[in-house]
Amino acid sequence: MSLDNTQTSLELILQISRELATTLELKEALSKVIQLSMENVGAERGSLIAVNNNHEPIVAAIFADGRLVPYTIDQVRTILSYGLAGQVIKNQEPVWIVDTSKDERWLRRPDDAANKTGAKSAICIALKARDQLVGVLTIVHPKPDFFNQNQFDLLQTIADLAGITIHNAILYDSLDESNQRYQELFDDSIDPIIITDWDGKIIVANRQARQWIGASYDDSLKLSMQDFHQVNWEEAGDNFSKLLDGDTANYESEFHSLDSKVVPVEIHVRKVIINESPLIQWTLRDISERKALDALREDLMSMIYHDLRSPLANIISSLDILDTLLPKDTSITPVFQIAIRSTDRMQRLINSLLDIKRLEAGQPITNPKFVNMNSILNESNEILSPTYNSKRQTIELDIEPNLPELFADEGMIKRVVINLLENAIKFSPLDGKIILSARPDGEQVLISIKDSGPGIPDEAQDRIFTKFTRLDAKTFPKGIGLGLAFCKLAVNAHDGKIWVESTIGKGSQFNILLPLKKEEKQPETLR
Repeated sequence: MSLDNTQTSLELILQISRELATTLELKEALSKVIQLSMENVGAERGSLIAVNNNHEPIVAAIFADGRLVPYTIDQVRTILSYGLAGQVIKNQEPVWIVDTSKDERWLRRPDDAANKTGAKSAICIALKARDQLVGVLTIVHPKPDFFNQNQFDLLQTIADLAGITIHNAILYDSLDESNQRYQELFDDSIDPIIITDWDGKIIVANRQARQWIGASYDDSLKLSMQDFHQVNWEEAGDNFSKLLDGDTANYESEFHSLDSKVVPVEIHVRKVIINESPLIQWTLRDISERKALDALREDLMSMIYHDLRSPLANIISSLDILDTLLPKDTSITPVFQIAIRSTDRMQRLINSLLDIKRLEAGQPITNPKFVNMNSILNESNEILSPTYNSKRQTIELDIEPNLPELFADEGMIKRVVINLLENAIKFSPLDGKIILSARPDGEQVLISIKDSGPGIPDEAQDRIFTKFTRLDAKTFPKGIGLGLAFCKLAVNAHDGKIWVESTIGKGSQFNILLPLKKEEKQPETLR
């Protein structure tokens, strides 16, 4: 190669490098490469096709007759299926055709006939970046046996430069597309979403959030999330420290708009990375209907409690009088016992409703004293023996004798045990087996009740202790969803712990740990 040719080649490579450095737009980059390459060798036509990981065409630049030729993706797909470019993509090796009229690899066009443009020469090179195929470059000269080794090497160098540029442009387009898709999802979300800095200053709000904030909202005001609601710092951490550590915060609050509207909300807060900067994303959900439903449920519970308590007390008093008047061991005795058990169950339900309201309000247990746990467990079993006998179920007692006494509300703890036993009976099949066990566990007492029911799904094992939670009615018996909620509140009020261990198809075991808390001494009054 002469000095002049070498200098020309270097100048071309430098020019192409400069041109490619000025753009990340894929189609523009392809056009610049193909035009400069063709001008250098006086080519008749050429094409540069970018492909994805599946070697499917993304975009192309096809140059002929001194201009860019319009195309469709289907046309480009045909070129890759039957033309020289497709073979190069398949083998990922360059092809140098000296005479297109004598090479079977060349897909002849109508104007390639001898009486028209005739035989030509062509070079086709695969474009790679980081060993990944990103495209294919084809250059066609109107004369056969035109290209030499220097021109081939130059085109290979150009292909290497173009490969890196195409790879970067594809990444840029992908990032741009992802950003656009995120922006569309962000703005069209039915939930209000707000992005803030780490001082809580609002950077951007989606369409729904802007409506919530109010008609007078202006992006330039730089308002803070703290202007619209009370941040739960216990959940988010001081100065959002928990969010910085990667935790998420979930809590309920009230959102106060600029239009003086107040909306009860559930707020989900987490750290997000946008344009390589850590920010805070707030997702709000209107829970007005849920709050209204909760209020309705509370009203219903209060009505049930107040309206049933007085008549139930009269029924219980009447049954007590009848118990003294009726002869014993007669045919009416079983019917009378059913009435007694039913009223006892109603009384337990009403007392549990009252306790739920008191414990949720943070009130302490009302009647703590030292209680005999062996008596509580055995009495609970006796109360329910007619129920499990009617289902031909067996109950196995594994209660260690002489359990230590607990300082607790006897009635409340007994109702917890009865509730769990009733659940075990309800969920266990006919002829099923229930195990009631209790033993000391260090400074605590461990009580376990195991059934032979269908088991509880993993995702529901925490949720079942929430008020009004009901599992799939097709698999599980119906209920109002208050029994386990009461159990959890009652056990927590005694500084204890309740949890469930369950395997689908093998039953469930509810466990209670109650501490051996001593009676607190009252301070002596001054005389």
